[in-house]
Amino acid sequence: MEKFITLTSTVVPLPIENVDTDQIIPARFLKATSKEGFGDNLFRDWRYDKNNTPIASFVLNNPTYQGEILVAGKNFGSGSSREHAAWAIAGYGFRVVVSSFFADIFKNNAMNNFVLPVVVSEPFLAGIFESVNADAKITLTINLAEQTITNNATGKYESFFINPYKKDCFVNGLDDIDYLLSKKEQIEQYEKAR
Repeated sequence: MEKFITLTSTVVPLPIENVDTDQIIPARFLKATSKEGFGDNLFRDWRYDKNNTPIASFVLNNPTYQGEILVAGKNFGSGSSREHAAWAIAGYGFRVVVSSFFADIFKNNAMNNFVLPVVVSEPFLAGIFESVNADAKITLTINLAEQTITNNATGKYESFFINPYKKDCFVNGLDDIDYLLSKKEQIEQYEKAR
């Protein structure tokens, strides 16, 4: 996996609260067993009408908004525990999702798929939306080493929490198996000493 230390990107604003995993990736797309193609169906029922025509008013269909950071309303990823929601977000190309609250299962699934969920205060989130509404080209900077998020339009920043283990995995580009393999010698030494 690609190491994640710092990311500066324009953002895609989704100021909708209580987005559940069925809205992120509808259940009819859960038959696949590999992660391939899920990004094509991210927010499928909001992006396309019944004739598979893009809905122009939906943000992912608006070329004005692009970037590797999705900024969402409060309570993102609620509902079922489907990991496919994280697959769809990663498959679309988002590396970070910012919200004032994430469902716990979604948050863990996102991190397991190298999508960083960044929890910010509601006033900070509102400030991001205000900045994007004023200028679609504003950027955010996520500094994982310092655990800060900065709204580059205003210069305001906040700290965010990440589990130290998951932070180590992101910074070093390791999934859970890679992490264990990186500790192989220490594990073997421990076992020999027992």
